[in-house]
Amino acid sequence: MPIPRVANKARTSLHPIQRDWIAHSPFCLVATSAADGSCDVSPKGDPPGFTRVLDPTLLAVPERKGNRRADGFRNILSNPHVGLIFFVPGRTDTLRVNGRARLVRDAPYFDDMAVRGTRPVLAMEVDVDQAFFHCGKAFLRSELWRAESWRPDDVPSRAVIAKALERPDDPLEELEEYYGPAYAANLY
Repeated sequence: MPIPRVANKARTSLHPIQRDWIAHSPFCLVATSAADGSCDVSPKGDPPGFTRVLDPTLLAVPERKGNRRADGFRNILSNPHVGLIFFVPGRTDTLRVNGRARLVRDAPYFDDMAVRGTRPVLAMEVDVDQAFFHCGKAFLRSELWRAESWRPDDVPSRAVIAKALERPDDPLEELEEYYGPAYAANLY
């Protein structure tokens, strides 16, 4: 059983400190589940403040071009409940927001969400049910933000993963080119 200060820390609207956190967050995870219980967690990221706080109880998360799987969006259509975790690089605490989502094809704020001249293809609006900060113990235990602990070369490169699991007929050299510097240059 959690202690009272932990059990009672959830708010039903965003405090100014929580709105400021979102304004400085370049990354969040969006968790959804379909009516049948199947789950998805999708990473979302853009420059800090990419998620817009439209009012203390309403957020908008832009959708950019990506792999087009749309697992989370399909889930939202059958079950609007979502969970979001907002990260600020280097911080071990996170902001959790739970609520009900809907998909929006266009809204006046889409122009404000443009990055490098590109508007989002959709937005996920979230009515806030709960918002609270989560402690940093998992980040501290994992040393996630400690650069000295990073070992990116211990696992195969993105090109090698794609060759083995997704695009076996493509030459590795082409995949290395595709996932090289041009990949980041063509995000928008």
